Amino acid sequence: MKTAIFLLMINLILGADTILEEIDRKLTPVSAQMYKKLINIEPDGAKKEFLLFQAKKDKDKMISLFLEPESDKGRATLRLGENMWLYIPNVGKPLRITSMQSVVGGVFNNADIMRLDFSTEYDVEVSKDMGEYFELELKAKNDTVSYDKLIMQVDKKSLTPLQIECYTSTKMLIKTLYYKELKDFGDGIIRPSVVETASPLYKGFKSIMIYGKISPKEFADEAFTLDNLAKASELRR
Repeated sequence: MKTAIFLLMINLILGADTILEEIDRKLTPVSAQMYKKLINIEPDGAKKEFLLFQAKKDKDKMISLFLEPESDKGRATLRLGENMWLYIPNVGKPLRITSMQSVVGGVFNNADIMRLDFSTEYDVEVSKDMGEYFELELKAKNDTVSYDKLIMQVDKKSLTPLQIECYTSTKMLIKTLYYKELKDFGDGIIRPSVVETASPLYKGFKSIMIYGKISPKEFADEAFTLDNLAKASELRR
């Protein structure tokens, strides 16, 4: 009862979107660096793994740098809001990519891999106290966002997602993201370290995202430009 009253007070006084902003900060600092491993698993059990370094600044900028495998080493992606580009060494200028494509294949799309703050892309339409967790129904702020609607289950204690169902504008379920293994990364960052997928569109396929390190770090604005994308490796210094 106390939890329900507290949630109601937040909704009335601060607005439901404040809850979403709090979730964003639980997941990632406003500006941060992180390392993550992506694993794609095919129906026959075959696996392909990628190791990425990512730099995030504010609510709308992110760079991903491929460290492994060797065949992808040096590739980099840039996200500015909903605009995305892929840099391939020795291949002219960066190429435009879309949020629904995937630079690694598998179930995660580019928007999943280069996730910005949820509050940047979505508004909270409905918030419910489901007893064991909160449920938030999120609506995309515009039609350029990769998913039109999200239904997010939020752990009451950690204020981090438990799972997120992703829907199209026609209410078709594209995929479900499962957030697992709460971990203390230091600097006050306590969040799920593993995100797994399930999708009716990719039956038998599975993709896993594992966070190895997350820490606050400030970056210059000029680092997040097409001209400097080839120098993404310098952000690790």
